[in-house]
Amino acid sequence: MTELPDSARFARVTDWVFDLDNTLYPHHTNLFSQIDVRMTAYVSELLQLPREDARKLQKELYQQYGTTLAGLMARHNIDPDDFLNKVHDIDYSWLAPDPALGEAIKALPGRKFIFTNGNRDHAERAARQLGILDHFDDIFDIVAAELMPKPAQQTYDKFLALHRIAGPNAAMFEDLARNLIVPKALGMQTVLIVPHNFEPTFSEIWERDPAYDDAVDFVTDDLAGFLRTIAPAQS
Repeated sequence: MTELPDSARFARVTDWVFDLDNTLYPHHTNLFSQIDVRMTAYVSELLQLPREDARKLQKELYQQYGTTLAGLMARHNIDPDDFLNKVHDIDYSWLAPDPALGEAIKALPGRKFIFTNGNRDHAERAARQLGILDHFDDIFDIVAAELMPKPAQQTYDKFLALHRIAGPNAAMFEDLARNLIVPKALGMQTVLIVPHNFEPTFSEIWERDPAYDDAVDFVTDDLAGFLRTIAPAQS
């Protein structure tokens, strides 16, 4: 794992793939906390559980199935559209427009994609609030993935086939190291986005990915700055 950008490593990249939550917008905005609260409320209402029990189950589902949605579908056969609409009914004004990030993404040559375990509507609203939506060629969401979340191999395969992306010509930016295992194996440059002034622990044990460090080529807490550093190799 290397923390300093190396522009030469990105010289052949023509496809730039970005996760959304806690990647394109910074962790400290805490936008995902709204979704997290709504997921807990959904589980509580669905199963008539006290909030603490619902949250414990929610995290159990996340650990076992990759997303709360996948777990609820497997165990309780819920309507995925109902779940996605309810948990993403949040206040996007928490996100401040990020013109510096927009310029850095725009300067990258080739195509740019958002690849998220959320739904398209959530990705569009968040990216629009950030002022970066127009810089992306497409959004590959959990619906396009047929509700199979990252880090499932078949989800990456579906994304790459749809857009005819070759691994060695791509780079992927993620806030979860486990979601970089497949991209690394496919030959992509992998970049882990961590919170600003990051220390090597996460606030909750279930978020930690210490076993997947080998999947990470670079680490940064400043996505826009990282992109500006590697962009000159593309000119």
